[in-house]
Amino acid sequence: MASPEIEALTNALARLPGLGPRSARRAVLHLLKKREAALSPLLDALAAVEERLETCRTCGNVDTTNPCSVCADPRRDARSLCVVEEVADLWALERSRLFPGKFHVLGGRLSALEGIRPEDLAIDSLVRRIEQGGVDEVVLAMNATLEGQTTAHYLAERIERFPVRVTQLAHGLPVGGELDYLDEGTLAQALRARRPVA
Repeated sequence: MASPEIEALTNALARLPGLGPRSARRAVLHLLKKREAALSPLLDALAAVEERLETCRTCGNVDTTNPCSVCADPRRDARSLCVVEEVADLWALERSRLFPGKFHVLGGRLSALEGIRPEDLAIDSLVRRIEQGGVDEVVLAMNATLEGQTTAHYLAERIERFPVRVTQLAHGLPVGGELDYLDEGTLAQALRARRPVA
Protein backbone atom coordinates (compact mmCIF):
# COMPACT_ATOMS: atom_id res chain seq x y z
CA MET A 1 0.00 0.00 0.00
CA ALA A 2 1.20 3.48 -0.83
CA SER A 3 0.43 6.78 0.87
CA PRO A 4 -2.58 8.79 -0.36
CA GLU A 5 -0.23 11.25 -2.11
CA ILE A 6 1.54 8.48 -4.05
CA GLU A 7 -1.81 6.88 -4.89
CA ALA A 8 -3.04 10.27 -6.13
CA LEU A 9 0.06 10.58 -8.35
CA THR A 10 -0.48 7.05 -9.68
CA ASN A 11 -4.14 7.77 -10.41
CA ALA A 12 -3.25 11.05 -12.14
CA LEU A 13 -0.71 9.31 -14.38
CA ALA A 14 -3.16 6.47 -15.10
CA ARG A 15 -5.56 9.02 -16.65
CA LEU A 16 -2.98 9.96 -19.29
CA PRO A 17 -3.41 8.45 -22.77
CA GLY A 18 -1.44 5.25 -23.19
CA LEU A 19 -0.97 4.66 -19.46
CA GLY A 20 -3.13 2.27 -17.51
CA PRO A 21 -2.95 1.62 -13.78
CA ARG A 22 -0.05 -0.85 -14.04
CA SER A 23 2.03 1.36 -16.31
CA ALA A 24 1.32 4.33 -14.06
CA ARG A 25 2.51 2.36 -11.00
CA ARG A 26 5.72 1.43 -12.82
CA ALA A 27 6.27 5.06 -13.80
CA VAL A 28 5.69 6.25 -10.23
CA LEU A 29 8.08 3.64 -8.83
CA HIS A 30 10.72 4.74 -11.34
CA LEU A 31 10.20 8.40 -10.44
CA LEU A 32 10.49 7.65 -6.73
CA LYS A 33 13.54 5.47 -7.19
CA LYS A 34 15.28 8.04 -9.41
CA ARG A 35 14.11 11.08 -7.49
CA GLU A 36 16.98 13.43 -8.36
CA ALA A 37 17.46 12.23 -11.94
CA ALA A 38 13.81 11.83 -12.93
CA LEU A 39 11.25 13.22 -10.47
CA SER A 40 12.76 16.65 -9.83
CA PRO A 41 13.39 17.49 -13.51
CA LEU A 42 9.88 16.29 -14.39
CA LEU A 43 8.31 18.48 -11.72
CA ASP A 44 10.37 21.49 -12.84
CA ALA A 45 9.41 20.95 -16.48
CA LEU A 46 5.70 20.55 -15.62
CA ALA A 47 5.75 23.72 -13.49
CA ALA A 48 7.45 25.73 -16.25
CA VAL A 49 4.96 24.57 -18.88
CA GLU A 50 1.97 25.14 -16.60
CA GLU A 51 3.13 28.69 -15.92
CA ARG A 52 3.72 29.64 -19.57
CA LEU A 53 1.35 27.43 -21.60
CA GLU A 54 -0.75 29.36 -24.12
CA THR A 55 -2.90 28.70 -27.15
CA CYS A 56 -1.49 30.43 -30.23
CA ARG A 57 -3.80 33.26 -31.31
CA THR A 58 -2.83 32.68 -34.96
CA CYS A 59 -3.08 28.93 -35.50
CA GLY A 60 -4.43 27.30 -32.33
CA ASN A 61 -1.26 25.35 -31.49
CA VAL A 62 -0.26 25.11 -27.83
CA ASP A 63 3.16 26.42 -26.87
CA THR A 64 4.92 28.52 -24.27
CA THR A 65 5.02 31.52 -26.62
CA ASN A 66 2.30 33.43 -28.44
CA PRO A 67 2.44 33.35 -31.41
CA CYS A 68 3.78 29.80 -31.24
CA SER A 69 7.22 28.78 -32.46
CA VAL A 70 5.77 27.48 -35.76
CA CYS A 71 3.96 30.75 -36.56
CA ALA A 72 6.93 32.85 -35.47
CA ASP A 73 9.42 30.94 -37.63
CA PRO A 74 10.40 33.23 -40.55
CA ARG A 75 11.59 30.22 -42.60
CA ARG A 76 8.01 28.94 -42.88
CA ASP A 77 6.22 29.31 -46.22
CA ALA A 78 3.16 31.41 -45.34
CA ARG A 79 1.65 30.70 -48.77
CA SER A 80 0.96 27.09 -47.77
CA LEU A 81 -1.50 26.46 -44.93
CA CYS A 82 -2.16 22.99 -43.51
CA VAL A 83 -5.46 22.55 -41.65
CA VAL A 84 -5.55 19.84 -38.97
CA GLU A 85 -8.18 18.63 -36.52
CA GLU A 86 -6.12 18.69 -33.32
CA VAL A 87 -2.78 19.91 -31.95
CA ALA A 88 -1.61 16.27 -31.87
CA ASP A 89 -2.03 16.18 -35.67
CA LEU A 90 0.07 19.33 -36.06
CA TRP A 91 2.80 17.83 -33.86
CA ALA A 92 2.72 14.57 -35.87
CA LEU A 93 3.22 16.46 -39.14
CA GLU A 94 5.96 18.56 -37.54
CA ARG A 95 7.83 15.41 -36.49
CA SER A 96 7.94 14.35 -40.15
CA ARG A 97 9.63 17.67 -41.09
CA LEU A 98 8.03 17.39 -44.51
CA PHE A 99 5.61 20.32 -44.46
CA PRO A 100 7.34 23.71 -44.84
CA GLY A 101 4.25 25.89 -44.44
CA LYS A 102 2.09 27.09 -41.59
CA PHE A 103 -0.77 25.38 -39.76
CA HIS A 104 -4.31 25.96 -38.56
CA VAL A 105 -5.83 23.83 -35.78
CA LEU A 106 -9.62 23.43 -35.91
CA GLY A 107 -9.94 22.04 -32.40
CA GLY A 108 -11.91 18.98 -33.51
CA ARG A 109 -14.02 17.76 -36.39
CA LEU A 110 -17.65 18.04 -37.38
CA SER A 111 -19.80 15.34 -35.83
CA ALA A 112 -23.58 15.23 -35.85
CA LEU A 113 -23.55 12.39 -33.30
CA GLU A 114 -21.41 14.36 -30.86
CA GLY A 115 -23.20 17.63 -31.58
CA ILE A 116 -20.05 19.35 -32.94
CA ARG A 117 -21.14 22.06 -35.39
CA PRO A 118 -19.07 24.41 -37.59
CA GLU A 119 -19.38 27.22 -35.05
CA ASP A 120 -17.79 24.95 -32.41
CA LEU A 121 -14.57 24.78 -34.42
CA ALA A 122 -12.00 27.38 -35.50
CA ILE A 123 -13.43 27.55 -39.02
CA ASP A 124 -14.29 31.26 -39.06
CA SER A 125 -10.74 32.15 -38.04
CA LEU A 126 -9.45 29.91 -40.84
CA VAL A 127 -11.63 31.74 -43.36
CA ARG A 128 -10.37 35.08 -42.02
CA ARG A 129 -6.74 33.95 -42.44
CA ILE A 130 -7.39 33.00 -46.06
CA GLU A 131 -9.38 36.21 -46.64
CA GLN A 132 -6.38 38.30 -45.57
CA GLY A 133 -4.50 36.98 -48.61
CA GLY A 134 -1.06 35.55 -49.07
CA VAL A 135 -2.24 31.92 -49.00
CA ASP A 136 -1.89 29.99 -52.27
CA GLU A 137 -2.64 26.46 -51.04
CA VAL A 138 -4.76 25.01 -48.26
CA VAL A 139 -3.91 21.40 -47.37
CA LEU A 140 -6.80 19.66 -45.64
CA ALA A 141 -5.06 17.14 -43.37
CA MET A 142 -8.14 15.58 -41.82
CA ASN A 143 -8.20 12.07 -40.41
CA ALA A 144 -9.46 9.34 -42.74
CA THR A 145 -12.71 8.94 -40.80
CA LEU A 146 -16.27 9.74 -41.79
CA GLU A 147 -16.19 12.83 -39.57
CA GLY A 148 -12.77 13.88 -40.88
CA GLN A 149 -13.85 13.60 -44.48
CA THR A 150 -17.13 15.41 -43.74
CA THR A 151 -15.11 18.21 -42.18
CA ALA A 152 -12.77 18.35 -45.20
CA HIS A 153 -15.74 18.54 -47.58
CA TYR A 154 -17.35 21.32 -45.54
CA LEU A 155 -14.09 23.29 -45.43
CA ALA A 156 -13.59 22.89 -49.18
CA GLU A 157 -17.05 24.35 -49.76
CA ARG A 158 -16.41 27.25 -47.35
CA ILE A 159 -13.16 28.29 -49.02
CA GLU A 160 -13.97 27.56 -52.67
CA ARG A 161 -14.69 31.26 -53.29
CA PHE A 162 -11.06 32.18 -52.60
CA PRO A 163 -8.31 31.95 -55.24
CA VAL A 164 -6.48 29.14 -53.41
CA ARG A 165 -5.64 25.60 -54.40
CA VAL A 166 -7.31 23.15 -52.01
CA THR A 167 -5.61 19.78 -51.59
CA GLN A 168 -5.93 16.94 -49.14
CA LEU A 169 -3.64 14.25 -47.86
CA ALA A 170 -3.55 11.05 -49.87
CA HIS A 171 -5.22 8.01 -48.33
CA GLY A 172 -4.67 4.38 -49.07
CA LEU A 173 -1.94 1.80 -48.72
CA PRO A 174 0.59 2.34 -45.94
CA VAL A 175 4.26 1.86 -46.75
CA GLY A 176 5.11 -1.77 -46.11
CA GLY A 177 1.44 -2.75 -45.90
CA GLU A 178 0.38 -6.14 -47.25
CA LEU A 179 -2.93 -6.29 -49.10
CA ASP A 180 -4.07 -9.34 -47.18
CA TYR A 181 -3.96 -7.44 -43.87
CA LEU A 182 -5.72 -4.25 -44.99
CA ASP A 183 -9.36 -3.50 -44.34
CA GLU A 184 -11.82 -2.97 -47.19
CA GLY A 185 -12.08 0.79 -46.62
CA THR A 186 -8.32 1.27 -46.99
CA LEU A 187 -8.23 -0.92 -50.09
CA ALA A 188 -11.18 0.95 -51.63
CA GLN A 189 -9.50 4.31 -51.01
CA ALA A 190 -6.22 3.04 -52.48
CA LEU A 191 -8.03 1.85 -55.60
CA ARG A 192 -9.88 5.16 -56.02
CA ALA A 193 -6.64 7.14 -55.59
CA ARG A 194 -4.57 5.04 -57.99
CA ARG A 195 -2.20 6.88 -60.34
CA PRO A 196 -0.05 6.05 -63.37
CA VAL A 197 3.26 4.31 -62.77
CA ALA A 198 6.07 6.81 -63.20
